[in-house]
Amino acid sequence: MPRKDAALAVTVAVVWGVNFVAAAIAMESLPPLLFAALRFTLVAIPAVFFVRPPGNGWATVVGCGAAMGVGQFGLLYTALAWGMPAGLASLVLQVQTVFTVVIASLWLRERPTAYQLSGIAVGLAGMAIIGAKHVAVAPILPFLMTMGAAAAWALGNVLTRRRPPRDGFSLVVWSALVSPVPLLALSLALEGPERDWAALGQLTPRPLVALAFVTYGASMVGYGLWNLLLSRHAASTVAPWSMLVPPVGSIAAYVYNGEQPGVLGLVGGAVVTVGVLMALGVRLGVRRQGVRRPDPPRRRPAIKPPGL
Repeated sequence: MPRKDAALAVTVAVVWGVNFVAAAIAMESLPPLLFAALRFTLVAIPAVFFVRPPGNGWATVVGCGAAMGVGQFGLLYTALAWGMPAGLASLVLQVQTVFTVVIASLWLRERPTAYQLSGIAVGLAGMAIIGAKHVAVAPILPFLMTMGAAAAWALGNVLTRRRPPRDGFSLVVWSALVSPVPLLALSLALEGPERDWAALGQLTPRPLVALAFVTYGASMVGYGLWNLLLSRHAASTVAPWSMLVPPVGSIAAYVYNGEQPGVLGLVGGAVVTVGVLMALGVRLGVRRQGVRRPDPPRRRPAIKPPGL
């Protein structure tokens, strides 16, 4: 990858890593489900009036919006509001790669190799280590909700693989149109209209700036650059750059509120990273052995990294 494109990949990782802290800042003032509804409203409008539909069928668009909008971010933001550390959340979401491989093998008959299966086992072992670390200091429910968010994201990935869109950005915009109403309904039912109205009436510039960063930085700029890289390089070349997201997220969380991963967190993070790379099919020494892997078709979407 040329240095210019490598710099773009690093930019995406930084934006997505900081995104977790930005979401935590916004939810100091906004209930999590209301925050998610506002995010996807701003992603969809006014962009939906200028971006043509993704062309992969309304069932896929609705399914992706429900899975990655309502499921992933409804669970993730609620978990953050209920005590899931932002830096740890950026790492746990990496397990979506493992879930994607499993769901794709069951639904799309995309059989993983023995090497990928080993990566899945390693990744799950890393999650167990992180879970043990988290349970020692915090309730288990936010951790399980973050795992559920990763599974929902994986489902959206498989739906996208099943019916590839015209381009990734159009799917981001149009699927975002699906999410606000269900998220707002859940917010009114679970968080209460009084809390929602009070939060909206007391907004200050700080949560508004965080909301803008999450909406336009993480979603628009982040995915715009990521899709540009996927149009230029093989998915196997681009996808591993997502491994930079958890370290950036951990650094941002430490700067923001002094969050420290601890020994178990570091060990578990290292194990998860190895497992995810194996699940992606990344092998050390492939180039040295002179083995050339064929590039996947460009129109076939890659596994999307965490930090939306």
